[in-house]
Amino acid sequence: MDWVKEGRRRRGEDPVFSILLASFLIITTRIASAAVSSSESSFVFNGFEGADLRLNGGGVVEPNGLLRLTNFTKNEVGHAFYPVPFVFFNSSSGRPLSFSTSFVFAIFPQYEDISSHGIAFAITPSTNLTAVLPSQHLGLFNFTNNGDPSNHILAVELDTIQNREFDDINDNHVGIDVNGLTSNSSAPASFFLDSSGLQYENLSLISGEPMRVWADYDGKSMVLNVTLAPLLNPKPERPLLSSKLNLSSIVLDNMYVGFAASTGAAAGSHYILGWSFSMNGEANELELSKLPSLPPKETEDNTTVKKPEIWIILLPIVIFLFLLIASFGIVHLVKTKKKFSEVVEDWETEYGPHRFSYRDLYRATNGFSDENVLGNGGFGGVYKGQLPKSKLEIAVKRISHDSRQGMKEFVAEIASIGRLRHRNLVQLLGYCRRRGELLLVYDYMPNSSLEKYIFDRPQQSLNWSQRFKIIRGIAAGLLYLHEEWEQVVIHRDIKASNVLLDAEFNGKLGDFGLARLHDRGSNLQTTRVVGTLGYLAPELSRTGKSTTSSDVFGFGAFLLEVACGKRPIELKTSGIDMVLVDWVMEFLKKGEILEARDRKLGSDFAAEELELVLRLGLMCSHPSPAARPTMRQVVQYLEGEATLPDISEDDFYVFDSSSRRNKILVDETSWNSCTAATNLSSSFSDSPSSRRN
Repeated sequence: MDWVKEGRRRRGEDPVFSILLASFLIITTRIASAAVSSSESSFVFNGFEGADLRLNGGGVVEPNGLLRLTNFTKNEVGHAFYPVPFVFFNSSSGRPLSFSTSFVFAIFPQYEDISSHGIAFAITPSTNLTAVLPSQHLGLFNFTNNGDPSNHILAVELDTIQNREFDDINDNHVGIDVNGLTSNSSAPASFFLDSSGLQYENLSLISGEPMRVWADYDGKSMVLNVTLAPLLNPKPERPLLSSKLNLSSIVLDNMYVGFAASTGAAAGSHYILGWSFSMNGEANELELSKLPSLPPKETEDNTTVKKPEIWIILLPIVIFLFLLIASFGIVHLVKTKKKFSEVVEDWETEYGPHRFSYRDLYRATNGFSDENVLGNGGFGGVYKGQLPKSKLEIAVKRISHDSRQGMKEFVAEIASIGRLRHRNLVQLLGYCRRRGELLLVYDYMPNSSLEKYIFDRPQQSLNWSQRFKIIRGIAAGLLYLHEEWEQVVIHRDIKASNVLLDAEFNGKLGDFGLARLHDRGSNLQTTRVVGTLGYLAPELSRTGKSTTSSDVFGFGAFLLEVACGKRPIELKTSGIDMVLVDWVMEFLKKGEILEARDRKLGSDFAAEELELVLRLGLMCSHPSPAARPTMRQVVQYLEGEATLPDISEDDFYVFDSSSRRNKILVDETSWNSCTAATNLSSSFSDSPSSRRN
């Protein structure tokens, strides 16, 4: 045994051994402080330094142990999952198991006036979420699988954007999501001060302040409780959400737990400071004193003006200069105030969130400079701009509007249209009124309008795959306007010049300057005939009532111009108008309808898709409103969910060229009305969010 003692003594004197031993102890201590797991069914992270997590996207652990999911980057997704799955389902009893979790989070928006998207605690069957989307999908779902029961995903969302497509209650709420983003249960972000639920305090999820969340599920009663509170507050007695939820069909035997966050057009950062989780028992308390610190909030630098040294001999001169400068300042202030003066009436206060200041729009467009012009129309120009605070790119349309008559109703409709949310609609952000001008603010579309690629840029013509994708997108957007929003929206000016293209050449229907809204089931009011000749349904000259069916007629003209590369009405060299519907009908009679295609397509096109679009364009252009399909039927035809009926020549006898589309050429009064409407339409046809050639 003496040789053992001697060996121990020598190792204690060996400096290399001492260094290795010290390094081992330091690493072990750090891992133990980051993650303490008493078993395979629970863990605690009081900070994440040295933690073993599966991170992807924007997910990263900062040097101080702070888990960051996004980092002030637009359209970013971040994930962080515990690497080992947990058993969530008892196969023998056929019941889900209980679980409990608690975590501390904070959300930093990049700009105070524009929020980023939210964060979610998620239970998923896999950590490989590569097919998900950012923005409103929170890095958990995409357009295709949202709401699919095969997802097997349970999430607690902390959402900071109101998305109408998911029926969000507001832009600052907590929700329980099952397999999709339409919450089973949700409530405004707040916490109760007592068990009665009568007293509560609201919280702002984007305040940048750390907050604690508790999510506790009882497998026996099948109730999920979600509680929210400021960091230093104890857990409230009454949960914010309490939902009866049978997880038997939702969770699989083995599931992963973690977090997902995303940003959209506005960036932000999402942080997790600490996290505790447990199966079949209450999650261990977090040690708040050990949590890492958040980074400082970004603030503008405060500059101080150094007081000049004043000599007694120069005092009169300084006073004179001060008065002179003050006079110039007052004059400049008066001129500036007059320059940026706006028309604001009492009734406009209810539409406040949709109103921009003229000063901001002036600065965004560099004073509406010629360099920022995207296009010009009969009623004003369209300008590219960038909002000074949010750096959001916008398009601003200036419209002359000297009359006060109907302005209140018009602004009310602008505010309503601004609430439309669909991926195939150009977002109308708001408006501004100044003197005799109305300014409309839209999302900026970098690839201009579809019209330029169909008619004006033969060297940059779109292929058939791109055109068909745009057609399907616009059809989906129109279906949303007609049937899926809270009111019926009649666009009244559907044409290629009003279809704008984003960076990925996705089609977005824009220019709602002629749009009208009405409640479902209400009687349609007779209005002045407006729109663009060639896209106007023939019944408008008789009834004066715009309907969803008259929109379908305009969509039919749009289908034919995209497929044929021709405008609905073109003047031939002989001086005779060529009506596109008549022209396509002649090819249909000969059994050669594909010969009507745009020759710029060459031979690279899907014949079945092209024939479907041409035939559907004719059906939508039927002179009888009752014979036209609805937009829901149109979408079903385009998506292959329904078969397009056969079209015969007898169905379209009114398209005979000699009759010039029976009764479309109206009397002189109707013609003058349509001509005036065409002039009005020109002010809206400059693609408000498009790029200048």
